Formats: sequence, C-alpha cells, structure tokens
Amino acid sequence: MSKVYFIKNSGSDYSKLGKDALELLKRIVSETEHSFEKEVPIKVHFGEKGNKTFIPAKCYDEIINYLKEEGVSPSYIETNVLYRGSRTTTELHIETAKSHGFTQIPIIIADGDIGTEYDEVEINKEYISKCKIGKGYGKYKQFIVMSHFKGHVAAGFGGALKQLAMGFAARGGKLEQHSGISPVVDAEKCISCGICVNKCNFGAIQKPDTAVIDESKCIGCAGCIAVCPEGAIENTWGGSHFLEKLSEYAYGASKDKDIIYITFVHNITKECDCAGTAMKPIAGNIGILAGKDPVALDTACLDLVQKSSGKKLFEKGRQSLMHAEKIGLGIMEYELNEVITESNE
Repeated sequence: MSKVYFIKNSGSDYSKLGKDALELLKRIVSETEHSFEKEVPIKVHFGEKGNKTFIPAKCYDEIINYLKEEGVSPSYIETNVLYRGSRTTTELHIETAKSHGFTQIPIIIADGDIGTEYDEVEINKEYISKCKIGKGYGKYKQFIVMSHFKGHVAAGFGGALKQLAMGFAARGGKLEQHSGISPVVDAEKCISCGICVNKCNFGAIQKPDTAVIDESKCIGCAGCIAVCPEGAIENTWGGSHFLEKLSEYAYGASKDKDIIYITFVHNITKECDCAGTAMKPIAGNIGILAGKDPVALDTACLDLVQKSSGKKLFEKGRQSLMHAEKIGLGIMEYELNEVITESNE
C-alpha cells in the first residue's frame, strides 16, 4: 500500500493552492528523508493558447522559492506537442508559456526545436520495447512532476501517468503511444512543396505527386508533422492499446529517476489543457494530492473525483492504472493521509 497525502482545498485562491502544494512537498521530504540534487526540474503543463483552466503559474511560486532557499536550482521542463498548435515548436512553446505567466525560472524544452531529439530508454514491456524520451530529461536524476487532474478524450483522464508518458516523450514517442509508428499524409491538403522530404533523415518520404510516407522506413520521429506548412501530415489518434502504451511510457519516463508527484485536483474539465479553448469545470474543486507512487496518486485522485461528483467520471483511465500496476510502475492500493493546515482545520 502506497501513501498518498491530501489537503482539502475547494476554493479559488491560487496563492493558497500554492502554499498547500508546498506543505505536501515538505511532508514528503520529511517523511522520506528526501535529499535534493543541485538541479531539479519541475515538470508542468503550460496550457495551450486559448485555454483558461490550466493550473496558473502562481501556483508554483511557493515551491520554486522553497527550492531556491534549499540551494536547489529549479527550472520548468516540458516537451513539444504532437499536434499543430501553440506548443508545436520550442520557439512557440516558450512564447506560449511566458504569455501564461511562466517566467519565474528558466524553461527547458527537452526534445529539441521540433520534438525530434530523444534518448531511447529500454523497458521491454508488452507493447513498447524502447521509449523515445526527450533528450533533455537524461541530464537529471530528480524531478518534481506537478500535474493537473482533468479529463482526456483518449486517456480517460490526465494526471501523473500522463505527465510522465506524454510529457516526457519526444514527438516520436507520443506518436508511438497514439497510433503505432507512422503519421499519414492528407493528399488534398498537400501542396507538394517538398519540405517534409528534405526534413526526413531516413528517406521515408517520397514525392511522386503528393508526399507519401514509407512505413517500412519511417521511425516515427514525427518531425514532418512539425514542419509541414499546410498541416497536411497528421497523426492517427487513439491507436490500438493506447491506454497500455501510455502506462508503459510512464514506466520508461520514470525509470531510474527519483520523482515526487504533486497533483492539483482543481478546474476539473472534460478535456485536457491541450484544448485551446475556454472550458467549464464539470466537477467541484477538491484539493491537492501528492506522493512518490504515481499509480496510487492517480487512483486516489480518480476515486475522490468520482466520490465527490457521484458519477463515474473518467473511468476509462482506470485501465491504464491496472496495466501500470501489472508492469510494476506502482500499486493502486493506497493509504490516504489527510494533512490539516491552519486554514482548513
């Protein structure tokens, strides 16, 4: 049974939310005798342009200040997204992050300018043998993974596992989880400009008329998606065994890493923060949870949301948790330890 720490907070004061997050971090550091490295990146989600319900930058201020006081050099770390949006390239991604207020510390985009730089992490699980993890992650031993618990159309919900699986994966790793290996070309959109042909280092794209991708040569780096000026090259979303692949990538992302997980169960929307539109919450704010086991943490978040709402919200995601437990990432059984602060006594 894994310990999960919980502070109730149903309010909308983001400064208070940040203080509660720090309280949980300190509790874990104390009880596990955790010792920080000199550099510790904070894994976050900056929110897509147009999204209004991502967890705002001010929620991280308390933890950032604490780390600095402890002699730790913190940074934000992320990878570029697979789809075309405001976070497809490093330049756009950092611009979006800063426009959303994430200016307190340096920003690291771990998979390079267009998401094609990665290290392979060998795991040899049921669906994935080697994970394509953003190259920048390999430099660090420790992370604080801070997640926003909410819905997700393919994963059921987004939480700690998804922050690991999608958030640590380079573009090719994201593609591998979603669909297998190769993107596809929409011939009606393709203008035969040849940019993708020149970009591909593996000779996987030919242009007899419109671009065509040779699956036997494609390694799934998905760089062609990022450079296509017409958006004619796309991923086929929600491929087979996506939920299991997500769990296996989470395993690969956390392999040999020392991670503390903190999750905000606030602004609980139907879709994830990658949706570039304003959304309304579908459940009430609950609070913050934290722990060292991402499987137990996500399970506790899911159970609390379902209990609070009286609905089986995001139940699809439990399949990922079951597979994550099966492959040894963590355990679903947890001990919920409520932490009482002065403001919620």
